[in-house]
Amino acid sequence: MAGKGIGQLRLANEAADYKKLGIDPVNVAAFEDGQRIGTERGCYEWWYFDAHLDNGSTIVIVFYTKPSISPEGLLAPCVSINITLADGRVYEKIYNAHPENFSASKNGCDVTIGENHFIGDLHHYRITAAIDNVSVDVDLSSEVRPWRPKSGHMYFTKDGKENLFAWLPSVPQGVAKVTYKIDQKEFYATGSGYHDHNWGDIPMQSLMQDWYWARAQAGPYTVIASYITAAEAYGYDTQIIYMLARDGKIISDDDSKVTFVASQVATDSKTGKPVADLTQYFYVDGNARYVVSFEREKTIWQAPFVDYLPFWKRLAAKLVGFDGAYHRFTGKVVVEKFENDVSVERFEAPAIWELMYFGKARVVW
Repeated sequence: MAGKGIGQLRLANEAADYKKLGIDPVNVAAFEDGQRIGTERGCYEWWYFDAHLDNGSTIVIVFYTKPSISPEGLLAPCVSINITLADGRVYEKIYNAHPENFSASKNGCDVTIGENHFIGDLHHYRITAAIDNVSVDVDLSSEVRPWRPKSGHMYFTKDGKENLFAWLPSVPQGVAKVTYKIDQKEFYATGSGYHDHNWGDIPMQSLMQDWYWARAQAGPYTVIASYITAAEAYGYDTQIIYMLARDGKIISDDDSKVTFVASQVATDSKTGKPVADLTQYFYVDGNARYVVSFEREKTIWQAPFVDYLPFWKRLAAKLVGFDGAYHRFTGKVVVEKFENDVSVERFEAPAIWELMYFGKARVVW
């Protein structure tokens, strides 16, 4: 279990924060899913989609203004597609576009990178992407209203300066209808879809030691959960993100009532990072208690971040000792409700979640 740090990580939630940002404390406006930050050095932004399909496949599509771990340059748009088939085969594609082939609206989600498009209005989205021998066409309809953790803006403070990492789950849960083609073989499937949107003004590895992030659906429940640990420079401060919905209605999202526990931790053989087989979020409110557990069965993707950098940046990263890594897991999620310590509901389902680990390996669980 990890505790709070020394208060250098703040999830903005004051009246002055909402006024400054021009947003409502609860209701999300369409412009919040539009371009929220510039493309100058240090700034980055991405629009993310994933789907767990009924045929056992998973699909992840991301539109970036820049590679997420190297945003020091100017606009360098790219699109990534990751498809994991039910039989374990993985197709990973990245398309790097010229800056003039990028456009994004500030009024809503309308992003174009080359011939790839990510368009929606908080309720319905159309995503089309094609790279080499892989193409995907997504129709996503929301089932849970747009939500953000408080203002969605996390500020990391050092020497009186605040740096930003922002997060908007635009579609916490939706129905995804997906047509995808690999080589000349076409597939069609439906399933559970999700879309979120992130942006910031300094490289993430400067702010964060690591984060666990997950979203899942089990029975009538939808969950979004994350545990963020700030970098050493910010005192290893921590922040929990948590949203639980039932039958499409949000029933709990107060992070102050949530405890995170990671257990059964072992070192990943490829990345050298500590990976937990079990991550749990305990929400307690009076006599009611919810336990959301993610039980790892397989690591479907593990990769050092430097593998995705140009050769000269890869050399520079190794020289300064940067060895961050990304992990994606599959397994099952269990959502259990207790009343007066008696289990009254229990649902489980397949799930996919991730661990981004930017810093040096540090086992504190």
